Amino acid sequence: MTMLSMGARERRARHKQLLRQDILDAARALLVRDGYDALSMRKVAERIDYSPTAIYLHFKDKQDLVFSLCDETFARLVRELDTLKRDYPDPLARLRKGLERYVAFGLNNPNHYVPTFLLPPPADMTGKHVEAADNPQSNGMRALATLRDTIADGVRARKLRKVDPDAAARSAWAAVHGITSLLIAFPTFPWGDRDRAIKNVIDMVVDGLRRD
Repeated sequence: MTMLSMGARERRARHKQLLRQDILDAARALLVRDGYDALSMRKVAERIDYSPTAIYLHFKDKQDLVFSLCDETFARLVRELDTLKRDYPDPLARLRKGLERYVAFGLNNPNHYVPTFLLPPPADMTGKHVEAADNPQSNGMRALATLRDTIADGVRARKLRKVDPDAAARSAWAAVHGITSLLIAFPTFPWGDRDRAIKNVIDMVVDGLRRD
């Protein structure tokens, strides 16, 4: 294979990847603005000035496109959490920093967070979400596993109470998701000091799990 043909193949691959990202970004903006029912492949194509055929070369249907949007968000979250164990060997500090990173991720990326965590999955996508939840290698379950493993490490180190790490991780996620989603959905609510409100929620989670 000549260097010229190798370069052309790389350019095509790069263009394909850029187009796929453009499609995801356009679909995300439309989903946040109009909701799932109003989203269509045609509207996505119009937004990026491409033919609908180009969209179908990357995603087989609307379900596949929206599921890919959610998975991309989870992948970003996994990257935010991946370095926690290296950065914070102490599980108690890691738990606090992990919860802080989660909230910061949601507040810094509302257009990613809203479609993934705030819009209820449509009936025609329920099966895909269940399938992802059953797959421990899915990005969503990997993100939750980071929290679960941190809690398990804290229990083993006798720094956290003896709890079921899976159940405790889901409860901790529910708490930080709650404050994150409320801050996004109701930015003008009189929260007072927003950072203090976030810290209070995280303190309640960590202190509730801390070993006496």
